[in-house]
Amino acid sequence: MTRMPEIRNTTIRNIVILTGAGISAESGIDTFRDAGGLWEQHRVEDVATPEGFARDPELVLRFYDMRRAALSRVEPNAAHRALARLDREWEGRGSLLIVTQNVDDLHERAGATGVLHMHGELLSALCAACDAREPFTGAMLERPACKACGAPALRPDVVWFGEMPYQMERIYGALARADLFVSIGTSGAVYPAAGFVQEAAAHGARTLELNLEPSEGSHLFEEHRHGPAGELVPRWVDEVLSR
Repeated sequence: MTRMPEIRNTTIRNIVILTGAGISAESGIDTFRDAGGLWEQHRVEDVATPEGFARDPELVLRFYDMRRAALSRVEPNAAHRALARLDREWEGRGSLLIVTQNVDDLHERAGATGVLHMHGELLSALCAACDAREPFTGAMLERPACKACGAPALRPDVVWFGEMPYQMERIYGALARADLFVSIGTSGAVYPAAGFVQEAAAHGARTLELNLEPSEGSHLFEEHRHGPAGELVPRWVDEVLSR
């Protein structure tokens, strides 16, 4: 583990935390960036792009149906629970926003409420006909009707490669006000999230990376701590809340 001088929170009120696939990997959820460019035995181009969906919608719907069903077999880990504790106990000190690139619901199931899913959610459906969103836990392969317009045009409410992430204006607003930006379990390779550290630093925020190993953007952070999220995150939350 590489350490730089410890970040203290004596002047910290507003915190933005970015979480990526690495925080959920310890719960047993696969990441996009497995060896060979495969994701659960599928090419990312086939199951996570608009072109893949247009080419073979049944493959894509089946893939996300399986991922949605698999969520019931995994649980939040120590890192999710620690962030939920921070979310709960930071109230009254300032603002806290957890921006996640993950489409699972593990932050929420751990108890966090201040979560923004910039890449969408598995447990939500988007109607390709009318753009309505609705909670969804079933099988899209059965082509259920949209509750808003009645069209059998539901697709996963996830942001695929080539699509614009959600709520970017809110995210950049939070980064502009942040006193501390923390990146947890991210590759530092996918934009716009990879640029959040520079955005926050430009507005004067302190920056911290908690990751299994140095990310592609590790050199952009003031402080780095490397190791399993399930160990690093609870330790860091203890430090923040003890000051």
